[in-house]
Amino acid sequence: MNKGVRINKFISETGLCSRREADKLISAGRVTINGISADHGSKVVNEDIVLVDGGKLRERPEKVYLAYNKPAGIVCTTDRSVRNNILDALDFPETVFTVGRLDKASTGLIFLTNDGDIVNRILRSGNKHEKEYRVTVNKPVDSDFLRSMSEGVPVLGTITEKCRVRKIGTSSFIIILTQGLNRQIRRMCEYFGYEVVSLHRVRIMNVGISTLKPGKWRHLTYKELRELRDLISLSSNSPANLSSNDPVSDDDTQEDFE
Repeated sequence: MNKGVRINKFISETGLCSRREADKLISAGRVTINGISADHGSKVVNEDIVLVDGGKLRERPEKVYLAYNKPAGIVCTTDRSVRNNILDALDFPETVFTVGRLDKASTGLIFLTNDGDIVNRILRSGNKHEKEYRVTVNKPVDSDFLRSMSEGVPVLGTITEKCRVRKIGTSSFIIILTQGLNRQIRRMCEYFGYEVVSLHRVRIMNVGISTLKPGKWRHLTYKELRELRDLISLSSNSPANLSSNDPVSDDDTQEDFE
């Protein structure tokens, strides 16, 4: 029986970079395990000596789970060379990664963590995790619009999955999605001739944004994290899901660009 964890996961858990970036380091021959060049199938245990560019990795940090109320104008990238990137805005002392994304103009709840496993399990498209948004558009909405949005809309060569939509104002509504196509809500509205004026995510799964002010973050509570893990465990029991060591696909990492 194979022991240890896959090398890209081992590297990402030290906070050096994401699994995808670790794969690039491995492909470039910049990673060694006990003096031997690593390959993508390599597995390691804590006793192994893993070097990147000849330097030893730091100890794996304690895992953290953050909820952040993203303001408009912040870019959901961990590339610090990008202006207004989310890491500089967050100003957290440890390296963390976003769980899904919101586009630059959108606001609201986003998770950040250094736990690669929980990132992968939440992002897998087959897991059907709920995300709730408050949306304002440029003209009044009516019952036909709400019904059509909920029943599925042609975007990006497919039909969106059925969802829940509820009117909360003359030109505003709540929508709850279980999928995350690129700029999905904006594209759905555009199909019916509406333009999104504001888009604010208020909930991911069991965690709500509550009284968290724009630009502020907090740790998930023990209760929230326990419930989150329960939800992930339930959805990850499907045989169609990836194993815990498999990398996330390109499509999965692009979800939530609303």
